[in-house]
Order: sequence, then structure tokens, then C-alpha cells
Amino acid sequence: MDIPLDVWVDAAMDWVLATFSGFFDLLGQIILYFMIYIEKFFLWIPWPVLVIGVGLFAWRVTGRWWSGFLMGAMLFFIGALGLWKLGMMTLSLVVASVLISLLIGIPFGIAMASSNRFEAVLKPILDGMQTMPSFVYLIPALMLFGLGKVPALFATIIYAVPPVIRLTNVGIREVSPSVIEAAHAFGSSYWQILFKAQLPLARPTIMVGINQTTMMALSMVVVSSMIGAKGLGLEVLLAINRIEVGRGFEAGLCIVFMAIVIDRITFALATNKKH
Repeated sequence: MDIPLDVWVDAAMDWVLATFSGFFDLLGQIILYFMIYIEKFFLWIPWPVLVIGVGLFAWRVTGRWWSGFLMGAMLFFIGALGLWKLGMMTLSLVVASVLISLLIGIPFGIAMASSNRFEAVLKPILDGMQTMPSFVYLIPALMLFGLGKVPALFATIIYAVPPVIRLTNVGIREVSPSVIEAAHAFGSSYWQILFKAQLPLARPTIMVGINQTTMMALSMVVVSSMIGAKGLGLEVLLAINRIEVGRGFEAGLCIVFMAIVIDRITFALATNKKH
């Protein structure tokens, strides 16, 4: 027996394109403007300001001056290689995808924590989003939005949003039942308990989820470059096509440095209770 699943999926995509093409065009334009403004903002900031600012902020959140110095030095190294503009393009894509992922992920995580039935439905979907090869969902993204930044953003969100959903759910569920009972005893409503007890106590776990979402978004930069997203990923892709080892190593090292800076700062924010 041969189930024609591919035919059914193709027919469903044709129907979506025929029915909602105007909606996706409008959505794509809105998201594109949003991404362009973020990219212009990062390109507008003078590089010494960003390097020093990141260094000082890293010093503050980690509590170690040498850690801040290393973070600033890594960003300086990206500029010294002549890849600052491409690095800021990559950073803008990561920031845009993470912001949208958080707007989607945290409410879904709260809903999962509030309903066992919803959690049971959503978990297999999250499993599929994390394990499905990224090239598979690049195809519908391309069909809906064409080449460029927008399909790259959607592909990144699909890959990066599950951790923040899962860890928001876990963080809220791990809040002590005695805290919830005490809040109920004082007459607190559901929303008061959520915003004044559960979310503050779940903050470290949620911050770890944000950290993982950010790292996964950054790991998609090379794949995103295949559908028109510029940045360091495009440099890696060009180096692969032209077999230029040095060029690929430079761009790859810049991605690694950017990942280290983002990881250390977000991890420090997750573990430092003063912030």
C-alpha cells in the first residue's frame, strides 16, 4: 500500500497559496520592515560603542572584569577581520527571530503549564519542530514568502522556539505547590499568581530557555544564507562553493565568538538573581 502523503501535502500547500497569498504577502512586508529597522539600528551603532558597551555589560552581569574584557575583545576581533557589517546582519537576524520566538514561546509555555491536555497535544509538535531537518521547512517558507530575510526568519523561528516553550512550561510546573496554595489562600486570582509568583520563581529556568533559543537561532545562520539571508552565513556558504578554507574559517570563527558572547551573557543573566 502506497499512501500518497506527498500529494496531499502538495495539494494543501497549493490551497494555502491560492487562498491566503494576500495575507502572507502583507505579513511578509511587515516582518521585512521590522527586520530592516533592527539591522539598520545595529549598523548605525558605532563599533567602539558596541564593543565597549558589551564589555561593560558582560563585566556587570558576570562580576568578572576579565570576562567583560574577553567579550569585548571577541567583538573587536570580528571587526578586525573586516566582517563587522556581516556580523551585525547576522546579529539582527538572530535578535529578530529571538524576539518573535519569545512572543510566541512564552505564552505557549504558560498555556502548556496550565493545561495537561494542551501539553500532551503540543509536545509531539515540538518534537517534530526540533527533529525535522531544517531544509524540509525551508520549502514551504520559500513558497509562502519567496527568497530573502523573511523565509530565513521563519525557518529560524521554527527551529529555535521549542526550547523556550518547553523550559517556560517546566519552570512554571516546578514552582512549589505550597506557594500556589498560599497565594490562593490570600485570595489571589489566576493572573496575580502567574505574574507575581509563578513567573518570578520560574525566571531562571525561562532564562535558560531564552539562552537555548538564542543559540539555536544563531546555529541557523548558514542554512538561512541558502535562501537569501545575508551575513556571516553567506560568507561560509561562498567559502564552501569556492573551496576557500581560510575565508570559511574566518566567518566560522566570528560565528563562534558571537555565540560565546551571547551564551555567556544570557547564562549569567539566568543564574544571577540580582538582575
